[in-house]
Amino acid sequence: MPVKYIQVDADSSRAHWTLRTTRQQWLIWLGWLVGVSLFLLCWKLISDNTMWVFVEDAPRQGADLLSRMIPPEWGYSSQLWQPLWDTINIATLGTLLGILMAFPCAFLAARNTTPHPLIRSLALMIIVSSRSINSLIWAMLLVTILGPGLLAGILAIALRSIGFVGKLLYEAIEEIHPTPVEAITATGASRMQVMSYAVLPQVMPAFAGISIYRWDINIRESTVLGLVGAGGIGLQLNAAINTLAWNKVSIIFIMIFATVLVSEYISAKVRKAFI
Repeated sequence: MPVKYIQVDADSSRAHWTLRTTRQQWLIWLGWLVGVSLFLLCWKLISDNTMWVFVEDAPRQGADLLSRMIPPEWGYSSQLWQPLWDTINIATLGTLLGILMAFPCAFLAARNTTPHPLIRSLALMIIVSSRSINSLIWAMLLVTILGPGLLAGILAIALRSIGFVGKLLYEAIEEIHPTPVEAITATGASRMQVMSYAVLPQVMPAFAGISIYRWDINIRESTVLGLVGAGGIGLQLNAAINTLAWNKVSIIFIMIFATVLVSEYISAKVRKAFI
């Protein structure tokens, strides 16, 4: 039996009744059946691979761990300022290096600025490859190649940033208004002059916002790179966890949280100034 439903006319604000065919109704029910079945299957797989005895004991274990973290060992903070500064440098230098590599990739990947479709495909492959690998995995690979230290962390942040900045920037380039480009081109300007006077002025606000936003993200990501030996405050965090020094872990968490708050404030102010 067909089911009625309300449809709003695009040309008016009046709603009118139309009939849903039997085929449409069966397709809707089939979609619900597939969705519910998929949910139940996923829940069964998760349930079969979960040790529920540990889940039931989790509140007690969490409360016990929290009690060990309080009070924080405030005196340990004097040893964290240098690693924290290293973390900020990893994020900042990695972001700058990533932006330098992402900027030309974005122009080569955008349909309206790329010199050739094959070059666009290569630039898109670089952007996708960068985005498909997490910064922590990049850090693991680079620590294996370069050894532990800040250089591996900086390069890991840079390689991850290429995909993020490049994708958002080339999308912004493709969305520019064509009128200034046509006007500059009509004067007989060269390709580089068109880029300088018609394209760049339109994308620079977006570029500034994207870059600052990525730096803000990299501050967060760089705090954990030390877990795999890529430098920064993550080294101290890993050492404190391995030695079960939970009062030191808590002070590290507090300093990371404070750093993220400050970076969020700075990035918001800078974005407001540029955009």
